[in-house]
Amino acid sequence: MTESPHTAPPLVSILRQGDFLIACIQASLTDSDLVVLRDRIIAMVSQRRSTGVILDVGGLDVMDSFAVHTLQALARMVSLSGATTVVVGIRADVAFAMVQWGLGLTPIATALDLDAGIEYLRERSSDRSLSGRMRRTVA
Repeated sequence: MTESPHTAPPLVSILRQGDFLIACIQASLTDSDLVVLRDRIIAMVSQRRSTGVILDVGGLDVMDSFAVHTLQALARMVSLSGATTVVVGIRADVAFAMVQWGLGLTPIATALDLDAGIEYLRERSSDRSLSGRMRRTVA
């Protein structure tokens, strides 16, 4: 069976909650799975006019340099679409290994868990709408 290049990997659920997309990675992904996931999320952000993306990486037992670079590229692409990305659920052992290897997720925002990620995106959304209203009234 041939998969579409925009079909999410089987170990990733992508859900929509309001204006946000939530991608839950449930197990380790291959490099090609990460690329497919990146492309799928970018397409969904555009199609659904999402304002935020939460990547729950709790199912990853390792984040190598390719995974980190792919997530950084995803966050930049999402940002260019006018949305914000936050990564949640980084396990302690994964975070420790990332620090040991000199890997970081800058400039991607991170949060402890899904609830904190949703709160972060809500705060960002309200800050954007407030600054937009202020610009309109000042102009």
